[in-house]
Amino acid sequence: MRATPWLIGLLVTLQSSCLMRARAGELTFESGPSKVHLVELFTSEGCSSCPPAEAWLTKLKQTPGLWRDFVPVAFHVDYWNHLGWRDRFASKEWTARQQGYAARWNLESVYTPGFVLDGHEWHAREVPNRSPEVIGSLQVKISGPEALLTFSPAKKEGRSYDVYLAQLGFGLASNVAAGENRGRKLTHDFVVLDLQKEPLAGDAKEAKFLLHATEPEKNLSQAVAAWVTYAGELAPIQSAGGWLAQDAGSQHFSAAPAAGGPTHRD
Repeated sequence: MRATPWLIGLLVTLQSSCLMRARAGELTFESGPSKVHLVELFTSEGCSSCPPAEAWLTKLKQTPGLWRDFVPVAFHVDYWNHLGWRDRFASKEWTARQQGYAARWNLESVYTPGFVLDGHEWHAREVPNRSPEVIGSLQVKISGPEALLTFSPAKKEGRSYDVYLAQLGFGLASNVAAGENRGRKLTHDFVVLDLQKEPLAGDAKEAKFLLHATEPEKNLSQAVAAWVTYAGELAPIQSAGGWLAQDAGSQHFSAAPAAGGPTHRD
């Protein structure tokens, strides 16, 4: 991943009732105390079963609960890359994340499209209902190229946490020339283009991040997604996110082929 910092513009698209405040040079997104779901999709441009799943994810842009009740992210895995088409958004890191989930669920293999809701395998493919569970507030404050994540748990458990910050791209199109989707133009939303992780150990309640230049195309919408887990675990316990708008430079992921063949699952 290229780590060239970019300056975030302040044009904000506000499409939900997510608690968001904007001041001069600053954006703030907050989860509130109730649990906000994290919806993860593991997908690939090389998988013919993935476009319908991604189309469903795209529809979430128009759903009132976006950012308020749930935060969607799409991870493009790399284990389809050696079968004819190289997905430019794929990363071995995203494959490793999915494999980590599979190991925790005692699955023998990974598959696409694969949905995960709050760290659990999920087949419902329906908009998640708002959770009544009180977790604590996760806040994302962005000022210029810097992001400050603060987590205030509802209960003092004396535990350590990890916080994640993902930069998401929208309207990212590819003309697929080989593989199962040959001849199709695919458009992707909620694509994870960069993911960073920092620990919250001991009495620490906040972590600082530097946003990176990641957008493969110019003048397209972007958003940020954040979540917190117990230290060393994958399952998110609280999430937050919101829209950004800015011009960005060019960035393409590269990924090495993974061993073994891909699996479809609808």
